Amino acid sequence: MAILTNKFDTLHNTAPFSQINNEDYIPAFEQAIQRTKDEVDAIVHNPAPATFENTIEAMAFSGMTLDRLSSIFFNLHSAETNDELEKIAQEIAPKLSELSNDITLNFDLFKRIQQVYQQRATLDLTTEQHTLLEKSYKDFSRNGALLEGRDKEELRKIDAELAVLKLKFGENVLAETNAYQLWIENEADLSGLPEGVIEAAAALAASQDKEGWLFTLDYPSYIPFVTYADNRELRREIALAAGRKAFQDNAYNNEENVLKITQLRFRRAQLLGYNTHAHFVLEERMAQSPDKVNEFLTDLLEKAKPAAQREFQELSDFANKLDGITQLEKWDGAYYSEKLKQERFNLDDEKLKPYFQLEKVLAGAYETAKLLYGLHFKEVHSIDKYHEEVQTFEVSTEAGELVAVFYTDFFPRKGKRNGAWMTSFKPQYRYQGTEERPHVSIVCNFTRPTASKPSLLTFQEVTTLFHEFGHALHGMLADTTYPGLSGTSVYWDFVELPSQIMENWCYEQEGLALFAKHYETGADIPMELVEKIKESASFLEGMATLRQISFGLLDMGWHGADPSAITSLKDFENQQFASTKLYPDVAENAMSPSFSHIFNGGYSSGYYSYKWAEVLDADAFAYFQENGIFNKEVATKFKDTVLSKGGTEHPMELYLRFRGQAPQVEPLLRRAGLLK
Repeated sequence: MAILTNKFDTLHNTAPFSQINNEDYIPAFEQAIQRTKDEVDAIVHNPAPATFENTIEAMAFSGMTLDRLSSIFFNLHSAETNDELEKIAQEIAPKLSELSNDITLNFDLFKRIQQVYQQRATLDLTTEQHTLLEKSYKDFSRNGALLEGRDKEELRKIDAELAVLKLKFGENVLAETNAYQLWIENEADLSGLPEGVIEAAAALAASQDKEGWLFTLDYPSYIPFVTYADNRELRREIALAAGRKAFQDNAYNNEENVLKITQLRFRRAQLLGYNTHAHFVLEERMAQSPDKVNEFLTDLLEKAKPAAQREFQELSDFANKLDGITQLEKWDGAYYSEKLKQERFNLDDEKLKPYFQLEKVLAGAYETAKLLYGLHFKEVHSIDKYHEEVQTFEVSTEAGELVAVFYTDFFPRKGKRNGAWMTSFKPQYRYQGTEERPHVSIVCNFTRPTASKPSLLTFQEVTTLFHEFGHALHGMLADTTYPGLSGTSVYWDFVELPSQIMENWCYEQEGLALFAKHYETGADIPMELVEKIKESASFLEGMATLRQISFGLLDMGWHGADPSAITSLKDFENQQFASTKLYPDVAENAMSPSFSHIFNGGYSSGYYSYKWAEVLDADAFAYFQENGIFNKEVATKFKDTVLSKGGTEHPMELYLRFRGQAPQVEPLLRRAGLLK
């Protein structure tokens, strides 16, 4: 236990994963929770008048032991979980929620914060200190500090219940993902599938002592299957399985959890004086209100829908001409899109994958960061890992100063949830004259190497890697005083700018030249393929935009109104999808029960932010293009005004300082091919 609650005696103070046992967590959490309470009590009972230093700053650096412990535990709960960790999470979540409430509902503590806040005009504060003061006051006033009696107790109960429900939601989705396998014994059923996909499926079957080939709902298995498998019935089978995750009559059904979560969020918002959960959330976002979000999504819908409908008709006609398909279904979309792309551009992922070996793409990301920001990445083997497949790197400046510790974790396994994400084991901050550098990680689910091939990425996986690497750079290059304002601790509709802008380098010849080399011959990717990648960038972009808008509208539907009258999750979804619907509905499938972004992640009332940030990233990258995509001056400006600043200032102020103007929507529409 002591190992988890003391400073680690390791290189760069990194987490000592191999020395941690599961039984250490609960006593360590109990000790760290008590330590946090003691730190807060010392602030509350300080006999001196409240000042910025003894109250606001003291709070900013309280609970550091608990924060570090929580980051280690919950990151492993996502990337390397097991039944024991899941039980611990269920036990710990309500205790953490209770502590959070003990702090934010502590009226004596709030009075001290309020006293400092009321003096703010007379205090000589830096911009970052002013932001911290504003944030501290709002964190309390927005989360129940002004509530009394029964309302306070009800808020506590709601938060404790929500903490457990969100965990249960995620565990159900993971269990459903792990539970399904498509077992193929007839080789003819593999028709259309790439050799590497078949080899990986054979290896998975062999690992379970089965003959034939196994396919799963993990993305590196599922996505290639629905994209390439000629057997329409099998595509249908696996697509239906993916669509009914946590929407089946079994122990992992999430329908009740969704209804409970949305109702509790609504009730919580009402208690705090807000119309809905969306009103509560969006008050602290660039968008500011549900009306603004809906206006943004509706405007985009208006621009994208005609293109999406044309594209869908074109895809339907193509499928009919090719295979006599009279009604395009959801399990046909990826398959015929890929076929149409091949016909139109003579381009498919199997032609591209040999040029995207994982190790080379990663090296290309590092070289991009070096050219833009002067960063150097060196793999080290003296840093402890939580799994043998994890790689660890020291990131340094050109002068050799440590910038960050970086972890990468790229392949699917049983204890890892699907998808890709960036996270942090330790934030950057400055305390008592010491500069603490961040420990950042990216976690993905890419195709594993096989006996005959290294891990070769699809182009979409290449952009995913660069996307998460952009988040990582945001964390690594942080240069703030307070941990709560560091790195990715920014408004949720701004956090995707650093990630999405990085994807742009994957479409540029200068960017591709750094890593797109044939894994066998070392030859550079041919210029004709580079041109085709650029040409195909806006391929079926109307449909893709409509899909993202539909998810944003569903999110706002759940959180932007009173959900208490909703009895049928499926009927409600159909209403929300009415304006964006292209494919026929599938009765046995639903989106919400596995929509982890909004029910288990941090995107509730925030899914629109992907499209919002696309406006920012297209506009920001246009600035790079005007001056050269590796222009050091523009890159330094982006680092100094956006990446290093975290949440120390309002994001629009940071963006204006970088760009010199408000973001324009035209670059996004042009890039997406939606400008007439």
